[in-house]
Amino acid sequence: MDKITQGIEKMKQQDLEEAARLFNEAIEENPEEAVGYINFGNLLLHMNDYERADRFYNKAIELDDHAATAYYGLGNVHFEQEDYAAAQQNFQKAVNLGLAEADVYFMLGMSLQLQEHEKLALPYFQRATEINPKDEAALFQYGLALAQTNEIELAKETFDKVLQINHQHSDAHYNIGVTYLYEENVDRAYEHFSQALEYQPDHVLAANGKKSIDEMLNQGKSEE
Repeated sequence: MDKITQGIEKMKQQDLEEAARLFNEAIEENPEEAVGYINFGNLLLHMNDYERADRFYNKAIELDDHAATAYYGLGNVHFEQEDYAAAQQNFQKAVNLGLAEADVYFMLGMSLQLQEHEKLALPYFQRATEINPKDEAALFQYGLALAQTNEIELAKETFDKVLQINHQHSDAHYNIGVTYLYEENVDRAYEHFSQALEYQPDHVLAANGKKSIDEMLNQGKSEE
């Protein structure tokens, strides 16, 4: 097992000091190879040391400007620092260079969504869910983007897929409740708001949704 592989195993085991030692040795032995710098960057990103992670990823790109995973790592550095435009640029570069994992499409979608570019985010969330149909987070964000672009029926179907994976997903219950309100199916909306509160009692939006329906129903009764 080479030192890079050993270092990755140590990272998984949370032995970060040993991982750093192995990655450092790999860089010293092969200073012109980008892979050592990328993995050290990943370690630093994991430790929230964004400034040094940025330097290591950029060194990797300097050595190999086609290193897609270096751009992906750099995208994560910018994302964690809430520079979503820079994150988007780097994630897109990683995709353009052939990185085709669900995570990069998901993060590209998130970067666009957080810049309020919901329509542009849609195909990336969709691709992430195609690659990994059981990815609860990607499905939920895809559902949100669909709802935000008024694709209400597709949003409802997507939130339902989230609930098939995790029936206790309170935000999915709340949002599917909202889609039922759009369809004027008050009973189903109320049911899902109630379930959101069952799994997350402090869910403010679900509580407000229930309260609004109660007030509407009480007003209807008083007018009869």
